[in-house]
Amino acid sequence: MFKSLMMVTCLTTTLSLFAQKGSDVPAFGKVEKADLELRSCDFDDKAEAVVLFDVGELYFDLNAMASTMRLERHIRIKILKDKGKSQADIHLPYVSYRNIEYIKNLTAQTYNLDAVGNIVTTKLEKKLIYEKPIDKYRTEQVFTFPDVQAGSIIEYKWLQVWSSLTLENWYFQRSIPVKYSRYRFDFPNEIEVYASPLCVLPYENNRDSKGNRSIQTYSMKNIPALRDEPYISCDRDYLQRIDLRFQAINFPTYRQNLVKTWPQQIKSLMEDEDFGVQLKRNIPRTTDLDEQLKQVTDPYRKMVTIHEYVRKNMEWNGYRNIWALNGVKSAWKDKKGTSGEINLILVNLLKDAGLKAHAILVSTREHGVITSAVADMAQFDKVMAYVEIGDKVYVLDATEKNTPSGLIPMDVMYSEGLVIEKPETFEWGWRPLWNDKTMMKNTLIMMANVDDNGVMNGNAAMYSYDYDRVQRVEEARKDKTKFLEKYFRATQSVKVDSLALENLDNDTLPLIQKVKFSLPVSASGEYKYFSTNLFTRLEKNPFLADSRFSDVFFGVNQSYNIVANITIPEAYSFETLPKNMKMIMPDTSIAITRRLVAEDNRLSVRVSLEFKKPFFTVQEYPDFKEFYKQLFAILSEQITIKKKG
Repeated sequence: MFKSLMMVTCLTTTLSLFAQKGSDVPAFGKVEKADLELRSCDFDDKAEAVVLFDVGELYFDLNAMASTMRLERHIRIKILKDKGKSQADIHLPYVSYRNIEYIKNLTAQTYNLDAVGNIVTTKLEKKLIYEKPIDKYRTEQVFTFPDVQAGSIIEYKWLQVWSSLTLENWYFQRSIPVKYSRYRFDFPNEIEVYASPLCVLPYENNRDSKGNRSIQTYSMKNIPALRDEPYISCDRDYLQRIDLRFQAINFPTYRQNLVKTWPQQIKSLMEDEDFGVQLKRNIPRTTDLDEQLKQVTDPYRKMVTIHEYVRKNMEWNGYRNIWALNGVKSAWKDKKGTSGEINLILVNLLKDAGLKAHAILVSTREHGVITSAVADMAQFDKVMAYVEIGDKVYVLDATEKNTPSGLIPMDVMYSEGLVIEKPETFEWGWRPLWNDKTMMKNTLIMMANVDDNGVMNGNAAMYSYDYDRVQRVEEARKDKTKFLEKYFRATQSVKVDSLALENLDNDTLPLIQKVKFSLPVSASGEYKYFSTNLFTRLEKNPFLADSRFSDVFFGVNQSYNIVANITIPEAYSFETLPKNMKMIMPDTSIAITRRLVAEDNRLSVRVSLEFKKPFFTVQEYPDFKEFYKQLFAILSEQITIKKKG
């Protein structure tokens, strides 16, 4: 899977490593007392910690014997508050397979001020640095800084070495603010590197040359934190960064292009022992699976039977990747494996059953958006099954236990995937992962009465469909008490006496959640107030920030419906009711309709809220935010009743 790219050439470059280091950061161990006395970040007042500097120096040494890349990294962080102490837990991953990559010279220290203002240095002991395997190919060095408290400074540096031609992107921005970040890469002129700054904040770029080497430096100052904004798809997609790619090796006698096409990548992948070869393995069907399939002739039911069998009988070990690291036969025998092993088993069994099935490479939501113009396998973090039956397609993930076969898994919905097949068959290619007919859908039916003591008592039934059903089923199975707290006790004043779940094990029907509840209504003199917006999880507006770094990503279309019938005491009457209305976004992407009818002491309420697109850009955010403000004003509008006479 990981192949070293060896360069056969004869260069006499003997420049020392990191000869181009700048003097704009202090040496390791040289800490100023003023930094230890620092209590806040002057450009981000919410900061719990701040990166004082993060500098990386990447050097590529090319000679007659081998090619080696070396990255020296030096990071210093100030802990401002107790919540910032999590920054002291460090994980440094690397590819340990065949010693392709390794970490050396790791040094770490904590700095504090003692009672009289002296700087106290606590070194990390080597024995407290642990090697932790991630999978067959990757390992990480893990450690925690000693003696860390609010006010501490932590500092660490290390050297990372590759024996392969590999580039990693540089991220200026983090979840905490960064005062200074710099990345310098120093390459022989024969190596062409393409750097793409993906930044909206100001940055500096300096280019230099020395002898036979080309040096580029990118830096950025006073970078605010990218915090977890509501409905962000993947923070990595929005972090200020530099994307790096190798272009070519250019010698006087020949030029080797390093930019691969997708057909080249697919051909290599289909020949790979850990992927394409595994798709050709003969997976022995078990007796019970054979018995189930004997009764099935319909292709769709055959697909569902195999999908359900694999996800029921295979245990995911938590490793997400596209590879069958230990082989599909071994995983099938052990009934446990990586996401790659389990889903490649699924593809094998589907093909063996005569279905038109392929492997499809995807990037899950937390992994980030794919750039299909760049043929890079590192963009994918999962493989799934792609099945064509008639004019319909299905995307299956056997590691996901609750998503039915008819739903595209939520973590790749509204994205695209690469169907993998031999390039010469023309069956490979990009496929949209989207279905506008499936959505996050809830319908609340409620019947209640307000008694003379000002307490609303009633019964409510929530019908959850599609993706909302999947989410709720998973949570209800894990912990029913937490499920009840999350969905039916949004406010402490609501008392839920009972919860009954229906269709928990039938994914063709909505999950029905029935509750009996009581809720004291608000009162002022002869007036009482209440809302019918209960149990919808639309009680609090998440979009209050004036600006955003990221787009608003719901991932699916949405539908919310409220059907409520409320009876009030005979001694009360309805005051002026909220108006019947309909409000629509200018682009018609969101619409809310409300209708109220009062007759004697009974009130009928119908509210319908529809989202017809799953994604709103940063540029749309001002209009979106204003619409949401009006939307939640409508949802929270109170119904007023007054005592007669």
